[in-house]
Amino acid sequence: MARNAKRQILDGALDLLRTEGGGAITLDAAARQAGLTKPGLMYHFPTKEALMLAVVDHVADRWETLLLHRLARPLQTASPHQRIRAYVEVALAEPFDRADFAIYSDAHYRDTLTDTWVRRFEPWLALPDTLADAARARLTAARLLADGYWTAAATGVFPIPDHDRAQLLALAEDLLKDETS
Repeated sequence: MARNAKRQILDGALDLLRTEGGGAITLDAAARQAGLTKPGLMYHFPTKEALMLAVVDHVADRWETLLLHRLARPLQTASPHQRIRAYVEVALAEPFDRADFAIYSDAHYRDTLTDTWVRRFEPWLALPDTLADAARARLTAARLLADGYWTAAATGVFPIPDHDRAQLLALAEDLLKDETS
């Protein structure tokens, strides 16, 4: 039951960010959204920082699940090209919204939340120093293409038409060609 309550709280906190005009995650608002009292919420998340860390991890968990599904192999056995390809495919193919963007962007104003994003995504995005410069540039360009698409889709600001997505994926695929294969 506690696991379901935690998930309900975290999903509700993200729903707060989806409200018209943009909501804010506070302990009071998150408790109301989850149908709990504030002390009931604080049983699971004693501080706002604990709640926010859990929300970031909750969103990162979703990303990681999607990334591992696209990768279709253990992360530790994947090449940089395979990892970045999975990231590009998730960013361009999965639905994201302003709650995802809000929790990502808000995290960069708090070191502990930023550290969580870095810890969770570094295994996917870090490129080895031994990678040739041309390959590094192509993988970085593909990642930045995905980041830009994701930002436009998640925020709804200057969204990319759906019919352009296939062309963007084709461009990314060209950037992701592995010179060793």
